[in-house]
Amino acid sequence: MANFIVRLAKSFRQDSRLLVTFLIGATALFGMAKLASEVFEGDTFAIDKAIMLALRTAGDASELVGPSWIKPAMIDITALGGAPVLTLVTVLATGSLVAMRRYSTAGFVVLSVSCGSVLSFMIKAIFVRPRPEIVPHLVEATSTSFPSGHAMNSAIVYLTLAVLLARSEANRQIQFYLIGAAILLTLLVGMTRVFLGVHWPTDVLAGWVIGAAWAALCSLAAKWLQDHQAIEQPSSLHSRKS
Repeated sequence: MANFIVRLAKSFRQDSRLLVTFLIGATALFGMAKLASEVFEGDTFAIDKAIMLALRTAGDASELVGPSWIKPAMIDITALGGAPVLTLVTVLATGSLVAMRRYSTAGFVVLSVSCGSVLSFMIKAIFVRPRPEIVPHLVEATSTSFPSGHAMNSAIVYLTLAVLLARSEANRQIQFYLIGAAILLTLLVGMTRVFLGVHWPTDVLAGWVIGAAWAALCSLAAKWLQDHQAIEQPSSLHSRKS
């Protein structure tokens, strides 16, 4: 059994293994937060509240703990998960694929990100969770709280783009960098939503889980399409054959 698991793990590409690891980790964190809250406090929001209050200074909930540059940094970083930036990133990434004449892959990128955005909108419409009001919001936020749109959409866009771009590249170091950078961006954007007081921590964890799951699904779909010659093979492989 152990040998089978080892062979199965080795059969995964580096980008797939890294993405699955992130998905498992985010899922575990979400489950731990929910379970710990229910067991120790009997209240699903207990840990959420404790974390949010811990990020604000005692006696003045409008101020974040830490140095003065924390607040502007959080505001700048959270913009990376907003619709304008995510749309621009998607357009630029798609444009680079078009410039490389990888038209099928470019079309798959657009379809994957667009469908993921629709999924995010639908889930938020189903779970109408109010935003936290225990601390002042440091940025404007008007939609419902669960899951975090910034966390989920940044996971969908950055992780999906990363795995699809990694699928277009045979170099393992480049694959690792693409997925690692996407995970870092996703984590940073999600954390800013809690710091800024516009989302409960469990909202963000749920966004990470759903976004990572979507990216993993897109990675599997891309592999299947490549195996069936529906989208282009990794570019480095082409250069080696030519």
